[in-house]
Amino acid sequence: MSETSPAQRRPAGELEASVLAALWAAGSPLSPAGVQSALGGRLARTTVTTILTRLHDKGAVSRSRAGRGFVYSPIQDSAGLTARRMRSELDKQDDRGTALARFVSQLTSEDERLLRSLLESAEDDAPGPPAPGRPGAGP
Repeated sequence: MSETSPAQRRPAGELEASVLAALWAAGSPLSPAGVQSALGGRLARTTVTTILTRLHDKGAVSRSRAGRGFVYSPIQDSAGLTARRMRSELDKQDDRGTALARFVSQLTSEDERLLRSLLESAEDDAPGPPAPGRPGAGP
């Protein structure tokens, strides 16, 4: 049995990302064979099935019966999946404040402005009294 050297291995998550990209591009549920075909046949069907099963176990794809097998669909778009991953990483931290502070400190000024705008929009859309320091908040 030959072992693949670390230099020959794909980066962690690359195969999952490729499979998800194929599902997003398809726009409709795909079987493992359909995903394999969409990826140009460069992966064995058993590998594709394993990746799809792992993605299903992680909650990234849904599956439904189609004949004797399954077809798979992404649960979220790329941005939604990124947000979910970010949240998952944050949930692993004991000190969320420090993790968030370090994240924010590494943002570009453009991303920082975008984040501020999104947070302000979220506050404006939130039910209830305005946040302290916001217009209409009172003394």
